[in-house]
Amino acid sequence: MKTFVSILMMVIAVTFTANAQQNNNQKGAKNIPEFSVEQHTKLALKKMTLELDLNEQQQNQIKPLMLAQATQRKATIEKMKAARANKQKSSADELFAMKNQQLDNQIAMKTKMKELLTNEQYEKFEKMAMMKKMEGKKMMDERRGMKKRYMESQEDKK
Repeated sequence: MKTFVSILMMVIAVTFTANAQQNNNQKGAKNIPEFSVEQHTKLALKKMTLELDLNEQQQNQIKPLMLAQATQRKATIEKMKAARANKQKSSADELFAMKNQQLDNQIAMKTKMKELLTNEQYEKFEKMAMMKKMEGKKMMDERRGMKKRYMESQEDKK
């Protein structure tokens, strides 16, 4: 009987520890301060200046593009958060329109950047964009993996 109680206590302790760690990971992401659109743009422009060795004129021409892009991204995120809070799902037409708009914006940004940057800078810009895209994909794959493992653990508990 004592061994049964000991084993039961160990199982409960491991379960609580695992849940506490999982909850800490979820809360950690929410404690990150959120920058304003202007702050985010300023940091991104400085990073781009360091990476691509932009001159003053290029910085002044790129800043409004990045600011507009960040403003639009923030508005889209807020719209998605509101829809998620109301538990509304977008229709296929809405998703198509959103994705189409996003791709149009990417094409326009790429065209403008090609006009403003030298060939060497543009090649670096493309490599940076590709790396950022790959990192984002990797992060999403990790999140999906964590979600999948979480769902599997919930099913195991049932």
